[in-house]
Amino acid sequence: MKPMYKRILLKLSGEALAGEKKTGLDYEIINELAKSVKKCVDEGVQVGIVVGGGNFWRGRSSGAMDRTRADHIGMLATAMNALAVADGMENCGLEVRVQTAISMPAVAEPYIRNKAVRHFEKGRVVIFGCGTGNPFFSTDTAAALRAAEIEADIIFKATMVDGVYNKDPHKYDDAVKYDEITFSDVLAKDLKVMDSTAAAMCKDNNLPILVFDIGRPDNIYDACMGENIGTIVK
Repeated sequence: MKPMYKRILLKLSGEALAGEKKTGLDYEIINELAKSVKKCVDEGVQVGIVVGGGNFWRGRSSGAMDRTRADHIGMLATAMNALAVADGMENCGLEVRVQTAISMPAVAEPYIRNKAVRHFEKGRVVIFGCGTGNPFFSTDTAAALRAAEIEADIIFKATMVDGVYNKDPHKYDDAVKYDEITFSDVLAKDLKVMDSTAAAMCKDNNLPILVFDIGRPDNIYDACMGENIGTIVK
């Protein structure tokens, strides 16, 4: 069976990297994610990853702090996560490059689109840190932007739920899961798939999103192979 996609952009939340600890890093989870990504790469899939930073910092809940400064701290949190994920990937035998939207040449490459594409062509995983490099934009928006720039076939949004529901399944027993939904419905119904800026960017660039549960890391590989999991937004 051949993979369904040639190049994917995987969005990992900071919370997913923390596991049940809720904060910090759970290396067992990172290693399991790395194993699933390696199976994808072994099948010839090119993988880019955007990481969030919520396991270390949430700028919007920082109280009275200046929003721009709070967002800059959040970008640094994503850089820490990017390095940790890179370490897990390398431990699985993958070649990895970390690129950051804020220049920090001592620890990572600067984000350069053509260089990222060249890494993909050489079979390397590229991890994008520091979001877009700008305050007021989420890492979801960074995922949409990077996916469009690198011409990914799809965004995999790995979350703590197994798809998109009409309301929060953790709070409501009668929540209904969608197998497929349009971006127009996501925006009109204010479904919390990703923020509206990111959703609009995906819609404008005809970039589908597959939302699935990261609690089972092999869902990444199954999704690459076209298994029917999660919710497709297109």
